[in-house]
Amino acid sequence: MSIPTIPKPGKPFLSILSSKWELFWPALQKKLEEHLGPADYLTDPFCFTETSYYDDELGLPISRRILSFDRLCQLDSLVWTKLFTNTLEQEHTLKGKRIFNLDPGILSMERLVLATGKNFTHRIYLGQGIWADLTLIFTKGDWQDLPWTFPDYKSEKIKTHLRTIRNRYHQQLSLLT
Repeated sequence: MSIPTIPKPGKPFLSILSSKWELFWPALQKKLEEHLGPADYLTDPFCFTETSYYDDELGLPISRRILSFDRLCQLDSLVWTKLFTNTLEQEHTLKGKRIFNLDPGILSMERLVLATGKNFTHRIYLGQGIWADLTLIFTKGDWQDLPWTFPDYKSEKIKTHLRTIRNRYHQQLSLLT
């Protein structure tokens, strides 16, 4: 018999895609920090070219920012975070289209899990219409792709940011013990 235990808290992670940063930034950062705590990692926008999936809705050229937040969270808070970011996306539209895409997730020492509203074979249902997507695992000293990992998350650019965020998270965990 396994004995249920509460896991260590995770590090909130967020990816933002947009071609219209001037319409919402830095006001969006302030809203995010009001709910998720102060950002402790924030990239400048960098090119997003791995897929054309968002081109029609977001326009071109699309760029991405990655954030993580100083306040650690319980792993089961991912549902709440995704519902919150969905609301922000719906509140910021132009001619019926989103002006940004928010992909929240939680980083732990072992994995990066993103939240989504779409079911797929490898996704686990969390509740309230939200699914967990196991995007990357950390093993053998680095981030490893899975067969379903999105092309952009397979990139060295993203993994470099994730290594930095994971190192910060590791330092935070060491202060908890």
